[in-house]
Amino acid sequence: MRDSLSPTLPMTVSTLTSAQRASILNLVRRAARAEILPRFRTLEASDIDHKTSRQDVVTEADRAAERMIARGLLTLFPNALIIGEENVALHPEVLDGIPEAELAFTIDPVDGTWNYAHGLATFGVIVSALRFGVPVFGLIYDPLMDDVVIGETGGPAELVTPKRRARRTLKVSGGGPVEELQGYAPFYMLPADKQAQFGALMPRFERVGSLRCSAHEMRMLAQGHVDFVLSGRLTPWDHAAGALLCQCAGGHVAMLDGSAYNAANREGYLLCASDPATWGRIRDTLGFLLESD
Repeated sequence: MRDSLSPTLPMTVSTLTSAQRASILNLVRRAARAEILPRFRTLEASDIDHKTSRQDVVTEADRAAERMIARGLLTLFPNALIIGEENVALHPEVLDGIPEAELAFTIDPVDGTWNYAHGLATFGVIVSALRFGVPVFGLIYDPLMDDVVIGETGGPAELVTPKRRARRTLKVSGGGPVEELQGYAPFYMLPADKQAQFGALMPRFERVGSLRCSAHEMRMLAQGHVDFVLSGRLTPWDHAAGALLCQCAGGHVAMLDGSAYNAANREGYLLCASDPATWGRIRDTLGFLLESD
């Protein structure tokens, strides 16, 4: 196991200019206005499908928004690898290109699709840029509020409201002992044989829950409203941007086994926390997840 104080997201120079970052945000906003917001709370049953399970929902908004964002990104970056959640569902081999891609983009067109499909307002759009699997740019956009948490390697995480041109630098919480920590963890996405043990440990924390939406869980972490986010069943469109934004806001990011996070990771648990000491306390508490029977 690596020392939890070691760097977790290697410092990699971003390849994006300020104009390119602005273009990506504008593209996401246009897709939200054209494809996501008009369908919110207006979906018919025929507009909602299931992929791997009843909990794995996809809508016409997901597909249409991803197509629009992917087309726009390829116009801006013709040689980039595009990793969209819905396209990968049909072509999983796309994921194999992440480690060798000098520039790749991940797209989660509607993160929190179950919420979205059932009329709950907790959903967002996530886009990240990767260099050889290392996140270098990320944004998490809230279509309803028209604001975004955005950041790049070496810079701060910021909450930006484009319409009002307001910008605020974000900072993670101060952390603390396990008994005073609040966070999010995917209880029902854990292996069935680990759920009972995890459930027994939940009262040790001040509060553990789930928003069914990585976008808003990671936004809450970057804004200092919770102390940690534990993620399993790793998918780059869900986790790459949030991992980078947590680090940009001063947090600590690593796989639960102490290794560095890379968007090419498909197995294991990603733990994002407010600081290395807090990360270590949570890791020690949840280390049983790494044990094999």
